[in-house]
Amino acid sequence: MKYRDRMGNEFEDTTSQDKLLDTVYSHTATRAAVKLMGAPFVSKIGRKFLDSDVSTVFISGFADKNGIDVFDYEETKYTSFNDFFKRRIKSSRRLINKDEDVLISPSDGKVSAYEITNSSTFVIKNSVYTVSSLLRDQKLSERFQGGNAIVIRLTPDDYHRYVYPCSGVKSHNRKINGVLQTVNPVALHHSPVFKENSREYCMIRSEKFGDVIVMEVGALFVGKITNHNTEGRIYVTKGEEKGYFEFGGSTIVLLTQKGKVRVDDDLLQNTKEGFETKLLQGARIGKAAL
Repeated sequence: MKYRDRMGNEFEDTTSQDKLLDTVYSHTATRAAVKLMGAPFVSKIGRKFLDSDVSTVFISGFADKNGIDVFDYEETKYTSFNDFFKRRIKSSRRLINKDEDVLISPSDGKVSAYEITNSSTFVIKNSVYTVSSLLRDQKLSERFQGGNAIVIRLTPDDYHRYVYPCSGVKSHNRKINGVLQTVNPVALHHSPVFKENSREYCMIRSEKFGDVIVMEVGALFVGKITNHNTEGRIYVTKGEEKGYFEFGGSTIVLLTQKGKVRVDDDLLQNTKEGFETKLLQGARIGKAAL
């Protein structure tokens, strides 16, 4: 995978996960096995194991393999692998941009940014999606024509708790069930991920940025999404924790309205040139269009 940081430095990294998925998704038999493993009953078994105290034996190896510095996180005794995976980071390790006119990244991740065309489509790693099929709501999707889609792909080394990208009144959460599949770009060469993954989203009505959709996408195996406030209309604050992912790849998608947010040029340009941009939670991804 090709990445750039905010300084423009370029690097390429093919993880063991990428190599495994390239092998798995290149063969019919292994693709079928992955679909079986994504079935709800298999995910339930996997989640039960990862919630057990036996699974703690995998924590140390996972942290070492993915370059996770445990010093960055709050000191605690983990009761399971999932307990470790949803660990809390020290507040000093993630700085939230406090500028009221700045839209922030809700999580760590590798970011791609797209303009939503007049036909309401955008591209994620060679797969084309309509905003309507993503939301399963034609009327709502029309509100975002001409705006932007920001896709934030989390990998195992990232912090898997996420926050609200802006302040405002949020709607109730809408859940869309699906067959859990991986969000790794390798798999996207073989299957349309967002049409198969379970996802959950809400809309934030903000004073500075108009209406903003915040969507979480589950992924391979357990891929569980946990949001703290799911019902009713409540006021939320930028940087306030929204929820977390349990083990399994994960992605967050933001949709913004036309003329409401100026997405940072480097994110759009890097995407056009085939690069994802590495960001940490709380970093700027755009500014209110005054």
